[in-house]
Amino acid sequence: MKIALIVENSQAAKSDVIHNALTSVAEPLGHTVHHYGMYGADDKASLTYVMNGILTGILLNSKAADFVVTGCGTGMGSMLACNSMPGVFCGLVIDPTDAFLFAQINDGNAISMPYAKGFGWAAELNLQDCYAKLFDGESGLGYPKERAEIMAKNRNILKDVKAVACHDMVSVLKGLDQDLLKAAIAGDRFQEYFFENAQDKDIIDYIKSVLA
Repeated sequence: MKIALIVENSQAAKSDVIHNALTSVAEPLGHTVHHYGMYGADDKASLTYVMNGILTGILLNSKAADFVVTGCGTGMGSMLACNSMPGVFCGLVIDPTDAFLFAQINDGNAISMPYAKGFGWAAELNLQDCYAKLFDGESGLGYPKERAEIMAKNRNILKDVKAVACHDMVSVLKGLDQDLLKAAIAGDRFQEYFFENAQDKDIIDYIKSVLA
């Protein structure tokens, strides 16, 4: 699985801590982590939580990523921004129980975490435990097991509702403030990771036109 990491500007100083915790869990399980930034507090390409959502929508809908890990100070802003995008189902994950239940019940494709609120002593251990509950083993199996069938049914209903409620990703990109979009994809490694992994031609072509 291709996992994309996106770190928002207010928490960019913790980028290495977050990235190291994620890779230490995900890579031994056979997953690939692509860090789309920010990489530090002084990065020229600064990402707001709104941009986190836009990037998440681009990466998941283009299939450049299978799962996105993001966050902000409380995790709330990035979660809301992600869930405003078509095809994105983002949960707020604070502790390993949240991670386990989100993976098994909701089987979403993105999480947002609080990297300021409650981020204290041994925070990196909490991150590692959360990522382990997310990525170790099969998701969507249901919890409790006897409710697995109805949970899967409700997930599919929600996908149908979101498909009706949201425009397709290219329409979203065209309707955005183009300066905001350009800022969201201005990261140092965006083009390297995106064009190597993206599969949706229409999204790829539009991103190319914006970058040009």
